[in-house]
Amino acid sequence: MIHNQADYAREDDEVHEPLLSEKDETTVDVREASPLPDDLTRDELTLPAPSEPEIARHYTRLSQMNWAIDSGPYPLGSCTMKYNPKFTEDVAADPNAAIHPDRSARSAQGNLELQYRLQEYLGDIGGMDAVTLQPPAGAAGEFTGIAVAKAYHEHHGNDRSEVVIPASAHGTNFATAAMAGYDVVELPSGDDGRVDVEALEAAVGDDTAALMLTNPNTVGLFERDITEIAEIVHDAGGLLYYDGANLNALLGRGRPGDMGFDVMHYNVHKTFATPHGGGGPGAGPVGVVDELAEFLPAPRIREAEEGSGYEPFEPANTIGKVHGFGGNWLVLVKTYAYIARLGDEGLADAAAKAVLNANYLAERIDLDVPYGPFHHEFAATAGDRDAADVAKRMLDFGVHPPTTKWPEMVPEAMLTEPTEIEGQSSLDDLAEAFNLAYADTEEALDAAPNRTAASRIDQVSAARDPRLSWQALDGE
Repeated sequence: MIHNQADYAREDDEVHEPLLSEKDETTVDVREASPLPDDLTRDELTLPAPSEPEIARHYTRLSQMNWAIDSGPYPLGSCTMKYNPKFTEDVAADPNAAIHPDRSARSAQGNLELQYRLQEYLGDIGGMDAVTLQPPAGAAGEFTGIAVAKAYHEHHGNDRSEVVIPASAHGTNFATAAMAGYDVVELPSGDDGRVDVEALEAAVGDDTAALMLTNPNTVGLFERDITEIAEIVHDAGGLLYYDGANLNALLGRGRPGDMGFDVMHYNVHKTFATPHGGGGPGAGPVGVVDELAEFLPAPRIREAEEGSGYEPFEPANTIGKVHGFGGNWLVLVKTYAYIARLGDEGLADAAAKAVLNANYLAERIDLDVPYGPFHHEFAATAGDRDAADVAKRMLDFGVHPPTTKWPEMVPEAMLTEPTEIEGQSSLDDLAEAFNLAYADTEEALDAAPNRTAASRIDQVSAARDPRLSWQALDGE
């Protein structure tokens, strides 16, 4: 059954909840409240004056205008917006985790041990020999991984100027390679949605620094020729880079290192249950094979060379720091807690459910779904409908829509990732919303959404000229 969002009072065709500053106010005498000089203070201050019930209802109404993973599915393809178990928040909130990063290694052994163990966990999961925890997000991890690859080539006197990236790659790969100073060579996909091996053979050569690959790829397909792909890249003297955006489909069932990848990043805020996007900061650890370990950022953590315990150290040819101290510490605490609680069997089960849920939902919706079978996600096509219009209409049926218009290899794409945490009833609701929106009239699609806090917005202006405070509305 579809659950509609609550209707709100509308003003100018938008849901309206007044600002606190627009409600009852009171003036407070502040002349005696500050020890600052008179020229730096004011005599009085006007503040909102809501009662306790009013302020509780105000913030509750505001929260109901937003969508959250605690409200329902968040099937944005490639983003892995899954529910995050609250026990990881409890662990990160433990007072013992609130350690100052400048404390000495001797007095921070618990911190260092957790980092060391997490390095080992991630290395085992990815089939990598060495791991850095520093990068603070997936994109930062990408850049770090390519920077390590570049340092490796430069150290060995290899003059490499190109990075090859398939059309099915994760969207940030192209920007990462360009930011690292490489020319981007885009590789077309084959008819089956996977890497065209013949095109790859023609694309790589003496200028190839790396091939950046997501496996499974962005339309949820596993690269069956991955061993041959790795051999082609390595024979050309290049490195194989693994984008960890889709790692949750492989947990306990396949390791990038075993497939021939040389360097990878982990989106631990996606794969291992840390709030994603606006829900909190990220972390993008990077793993490498032995030959690249000496170039990783500093510091890394190792068992102490003298005595017992753990110590930070600087790899021999490190690229330097990419973030302060050891990275986003509390995100790493949550990651460690998640992995430790699930264990090998739990992680493998999570991957199995991610695959099952994607294929179940793909079968339940009426839209055409090219390719398949899938791993964690799939790209449906809205056909002759505008994918963005279908997505906006889905909002009216009480669900969050998928990613739209990307990847471009699927026309009017609706890239959908239900993740491993949704049950069958939740997936059925999501499928019903897909089908109702897709079958609706053009008039309904053009007018949607009708049950949200805001209707049609100028998305380009919102992205390029964000208004991050209510003060930005002054004068309008």
